[in-house]
Amino acid sequence: MKILYIHGLNGSLSLEKRALLEPYGEVFAPAIDYLSDTHAIASISTAFKAMGINIVIGSSMGGFTGYYVSNIMQCPALLFNPALAKRSVPQNIPEIKNNSSRLKQIVLGTQDDVVNPKQTLKFLSETLIDHPEYKTHIHNHLAHRIPLDVFKEEIQLFFKSL
Repeated sequence: MKILYIHGLNGSLSLEKRALLEPYGEVFAPAIDYLSDTHAIASISTAFKAMGINIVIGSSMGGFTGYYVSNIMQCPALLFNPALAKRSVPQNIPEIKNNSSRLKQIVLGTQDDVVNPKQTLKFLSETLIDHPEYKTHIHNHLAHRIPLDVFKEEIQLFFKSL
């Protein structure tokens, strides 16, 4: 299995989280400069489409990007606090033939003060017309950063559901 991990704004995939993902497959985690590349969705999709990516995982800005990359690649996605409704950095969303993919597991923290979970839920409700398969997990004491125990729990649940 090939896993594409898309980090958030000014972020990267930590060694600890990579180690948790590697038992599930080969992990690709490109460095993305969202500030200089306003076409990150198209850039990532183009760069990785031919590689046969099976899973997209993203966090925050990477969750936003991963949402659309998974639609383009038509593969499942695990998205942590995705910045779907509002972002601090402008990004262009390319025209996509399929607006939903097989599964999107979305993890939201009610204590997130960077990505408003209420706005994310509103965005998700407005996309129901596209008949997505959403699994939404809301953690009442989770803030924006994803601790290792929550990351591990959510990836286990995600891969079990595939």
